Amino acid sequence: MQQTVLITGCSSGIGRAAANMFLEADWRVYATARNPTDIETLGDRGCQIATLDVTDDDDIDRVVDRIEEEAGSISCLVNNAGFGQFGPIEDIPTSQVHRQFDVNVYGPHRLMRAVLPQMRESESGTIVNVSSVAGQISFPTGGVYAGSKAALEAMSDALRNEIAPYDIDVVIIEPGPVETEFADRAAREIQNETAEDATDDDTAGINRSGAYESLYELLTDTKIVGGGGVGAVSAERVAEDILDAASSTSPQARYQPGTTARIGVLARFVPSAWRDALYQKLRSL
Repeated sequence: MQQTVLITGCSSGIGRAAANMFLEADWRVYATARNPTDIETLGDRGCQIATLDVTDDDDIDRVVDRIEEEAGSISCLVNNAGFGQFGPIEDIPTSQVHRQFDVNVYGPHRLMRAVLPQMRESESGTIVNVSSVAGQISFPTGGVYAGSKAALEAMSDALRNEIAPYDIDVVIIEPGPVETEFADRAAREIQNETAEDATDDDTAGINRSGAYESLYELLTDTKIVGGGGVGAVSAERVAEDILDAASSTSPQARYQPGTTARIGVLARFVPSAWRDALYQKLRSL
């Protein structure tokens, strides 16, 4: 029997790469995005496409009901849709913190609740939540984004044990820097002077107070945000781990695609005082 996967955020990057990879592995792929025109080419390749905004309950119910009617069941859910809100905590409007969590945390939660009844009934399935190394270790200007990913990981760890009796797996993917448009969008957002400057809901901007210009300069000079950075892996490399987790009868709880990601998550074991000293040193330089 052909397995079925529902993937969110397929307009580009990891989501698009995952859709193509699952398709090549002979899965029935439901590729979704907020804007259906962004995924028309995936439809041409053989994916089933659908409009889905992870912040809209009606969208989620409509898509999940359609899949269960057409395919019978959902074998794997890939929660990939998300964006990165970067900037000093003081400079980020609370409305943007809410937006960050609505997409990166509440969105996956909505989808997991939607697919779990059917997965429990069939006593099978895999939920793959795309997180980040930032879910394990935060850094200056990354607090809001890292907070959303840490929350997603905490929910995933709890859920994995809650539904273990039903033979459903929950997997966390923790990439480091990835060569996608995600970093470029985050970099453009950092350049916005005020929230009113932006035209896209996901990049509504920041209110620069003037107190953290050295941090903005550090971001620009080191390219920590934007362009992927040193050690970045391709979206296809991340998609390989997603497919591997979905296809495995005993997947790992966590996957770190690439060397940078595997080393990055180890930073959580470094004493906080050492990490703080490193950040201050970078800032002084």
